[in-house]
Amino acid sequence: MPINLQPSKFAYAAAGISLIGVVSGLSLGGFWGFLTTLVGAFGAITAVLLYKYGFFIVPQITKRTRTVLITDTGYEIPPSQDVIVTKINNVYYATAFLGVHIHESAIENTAEQNIIYSEQFERAISSVKYGVKYSIMVYVKDISDYRMKVETKRAEIQLRLSRERQKPEPDVLRIDSLEKELNYWNAELEKLSRGFKPLALVAYVATTATGTTKEAAIAAVKNQANELRSVISNALNVEVVPLTGDDMLRCFEWEYIVPPTLEELKSEID
Repeated sequence: MPINLQPSKFAYAAAGISLIGVVSGLSLGGFWGFLTTLVGAFGAITAVLLYKYGFFIVPQITKRTRTVLITDTGYEIPPSQDVIVTKINNVYYATAFLGVHIHESAIENTAEQNIIYSEQFERAISSVKYGVKYSIMVYVKDISDYRMKVETKRAEIQLRLSRERQKPEPDVLRIDSLEKELNYWNAELEKLSRGFKPLALVAYVATTATGTTKEAAIAAVKNQANELRSVISNALNVEVVPLTGDDMLRCFEWEYIVPPTLEELKSEID
């Protein structure tokens, strides 16, 4: 039977159980009222955990139960929840998604720097021998609480950079990456002080591999994803992370329809 993977749906179900438990507890009273209220409290806690950490909890459950999940579109997600699989004409196709965290702004760079960055990106993509889809979404942020977030993030990066520099054998590449990220947040604060509206960028990469069996396709796409992660992170000096669970499905859904409003997009990525 098809199962909807999204942890948020499980969270809503748990919240419904919580509401029923609380209402029943108030109505029944006594021992049974206490018991149903306890169930309601458990449902509320479960709902919060699934809503905030479902992307981690659900994959752990499916791994242990070896549950194979099916999306509404018929695509299959294995227990590891790190790839999406489908079968077409007796050939299995597996797709993996990678999140790309970019901490440089073309607006802040010089024309020469942007040309060099474009060349690095072209070399990175042209060095792989398989299909890669690089997707970017941009939206204007609400500045009401953005300044506080930027200041908090800058303080966090400053602390991480200080700790890395104090290590007996500091990682030069890691320091360079943190310095670029710190420069990015400093530039964001400067732009806010000048009245610029901040833009947010969401970038992810998708790659697909085939195989005569499901296992072969999954193994092939994981190898491609690992190679792609190394190529992009080294060529562009950005952080590239594998996407799993709800994060992976979110990118999969964006391949069909992107969030039409700022509020919907923020609710999905915050």
